[in-house]
Amino acid sequence: MDEYSGAMGSDADVAALASIVGEVEGAAAVVRAGQVAEVRALAAAGQLAARQAAGSPAAVRAHDMALRSVAAELGGVLRVTDRTVQSRIDEARDLVEHYAATLAAWESGRITRGHVRVITDAGSVLVDASPERRAEFEAIAIVRCERDTPNRVRSEVEILAERFAERSFTDRHRDAAAERRVRVVPGSAGMSDLIATLPTVIADGILDRLTQQAQTVIDSREPGDADSAFGARGAGDAADAGDAEPDRRGIDQVRADVFSDLLLSGAPALDPTASGDGEGSLGAIRAQVQVIVPALTLLGVDDGPADLVGRSPIDADTARCLAGNTHSWARVLTDPVEGTVLAVDRYRTPWPQRRFLRARDQHCRFPGCRRAAIRCEIDHTIDAAKGGPTALWNLAHLCQRHHSMKQFTRWKVRQLPGGVLEWTSPTGRIYREDAPAPPVAFAPVIMPDSGPPPF
Repeated sequence: MDEYSGAMGSDADVAALASIVGEVEGAAAVVRAGQVAEVRALAAAGQLAARQAAGSPAAVRAHDMALRSVAAELGGVLRVTDRTVQSRIDEARDLVEHYAATLAAWESGRITRGHVRVITDAGSVLVDASPERRAEFEAIAIVRCERDTPNRVRSEVEILAERFAERSFTDRHRDAAAERRVRVVPGSAGMSDLIATLPTVIADGILDRLTQQAQTVIDSREPGDADSAFGARGAGDAADAGDAEPDRRGIDQVRADVFSDLLLSGAPALDPTASGDGEGSLGAIRAQVQVIVPALTLLGVDDGPADLVGRSPIDADTARCLAGNTHSWARVLTDPVEGTVLAVDRYRTPWPQRRFLRARDQHCRFPGCRRAAIRCEIDHTIDAAKGGPTALWNLAHLCQRHHSMKQFTRWKVRQLPGGVLEWTSPTGRIYREDAPAPPVAFAPVIMPDSGPPPF
């Protein structure tokens, strides 16, 4: 057997591989057909919502509510949030209505879904271009996408789109800068990505300043320096300063710690309420989070995770640190079997109902929504205007989006015993929303049997 035949295997192996390749190719065609069909169906759903709102005196609000309702209906079937479905509907309509040739090329297998994304992303700069210029761009982009993989043609297609754009890059940058924002993307192991969408020159300036400050910290530290609260020791470490290990944080870690310190405790320069050298009200604002910590974790008996409501689990050290520094906290009694909230008490009790509902609901009670209760509104399940009482059995947290959707669309809800919400969609589908059980366990300690006392 020569070198090449050894590497390629026997003729039977080659034949088996050819069969596998054929199966993969066939499966890819089936997946592609299903994806295209889904895009067309989602676009049709968006068009249906637009027709439902046509002629309404409050066209903008009516269209938004119709689209929310349709997206919520599809979200129940697809088992994803209505926000996700609404975004996919918008993307599907854009593809079907503005990139018909691209959709046809994808459907025929000439390009892939990745190529479609490249073309539509680059084509977003042509929103003000004439249909003829958009069609010309699309035709050239498809030909170029047929030649190579999506990652290799992306820059070429983006440059092509710039040549067909009606508005200058400067004008479009001004509009894009108006969309600047900050958002959190939950990750794993108690970590998240804090993403700021900013003008490039500002983003580069922030990174450069953080790098300079982090490098100064690294250059100035001495062996034996203690780590920060975000460093290797971790938040809440009770080790004595004399026992501190040398600060071994790298540039990325120090840069992240400086970033956190600046945002959590620094006073913004653009605070309009500041006077002279005094800190204004913006600088006095402190972060607010809602955390559920098992009693045993709080006492240090175990290191089980706590729950940062609306986000993800956090580590025990951070939870204990937060509990130790807070001015007030609530004790939650849960059912040992079901895990649902039974009672809440607190040293300071300004709003008993709000405390109970926040502990019971944890987040928005529309199916699939995870917006934390501290950022939601308390809704009367039976509207107060219709005689609904302000009682625990008639109250639940809803985010602003789903609160208004309940009010202005055909989605209906009723509250059952135990804080269970039963949502009925416009098509009659019923979705049960149980009161969430805390994801952390409150279990008793079972001490090992060490035998009779030694006396």
